[in-house]
Amino acid sequence: MNTEVENISYTQTRIFKSDLQALKNNRVVTGFKPGAWVEAYKMLRTRTLQAMECNTWSTLAVTSPSSESGNSLTCVNLAISIAMELDRTVLLVDANFNNPSIHKLLDLEVEQGLGDYLLYDKPLSELLVNPGIDRMVVLPAGEPVLNSTEILRSPKMVELVDELKTRYPSRVIIFDMPPLLAQADALSFSPYVDSVLLVIDEGHTKTEDLNYAAKLLKDVNLLGTVYNRNSDDKIKYTD
Repeated sequence: MNTEVENISYTQTRIFKSDLQALKNNRVVTGFKPGAWVEAYKMLRTRTLQAMECNTWSTLAVTSPSSESGNSLTCVNLAISIAMELDRTVLLVDANFNNPSIHKLLDLEVEQGLGDYLLYDKPLSELLVNPGIDRMVVLPAGEPVLNSTEILRSPKMVELVDELKTRYPSRVIIFDMPPLLAQADALSFSPYVDSVLLVIDEGHTKTEDLNYAAKLLKDVNLLGTVYNRNSDDKIKYTD
């Protein structure tokens, strides 16, 4: 076991203790006792890590065909589940500048984040947040970015992704992206990450939207599809 990961401490990163009831209200797994729903995310974690390890991947973008499919919540709960692994750390990056929600789901009081790093050269050390969960760090979206598609393709963003991938070999980096069909951000950013996870809502995502999203992602490493809020109240994963 990697003892450096197991004994990790946060001396510079800000630490926020989220309210347990707020986490429960937001359906974040740490707000719930062990059960079938929590285990479903652990299964998603296992399948995700197996695929990433097999291909030596460390970066994952999570998106959905359309809004309100639950990809941000999937990001949060997947990241927390990965952080439960004693030999893993996880960095969750909110790259949805138009509708950031990671900090809301985790009940974090933050004002700055990725946008401030990209636009104003704010040091990352001042932007990273530990949500009171061992081995997990969050980079909020921060400053709204009007030309988000171009910023996400900028040399500074590409350099950041490369730097994050190489700094800690045991780290998994998850990027929460906007809906694939709503704006160009997710598709434009996809070449700079190792893989993409697609989240759909069984009762919300239209078949034609899913088919179109699959066509758009045909040239990227599609890790799998998560069926969120399906009829048996669990999440499902397909390769």
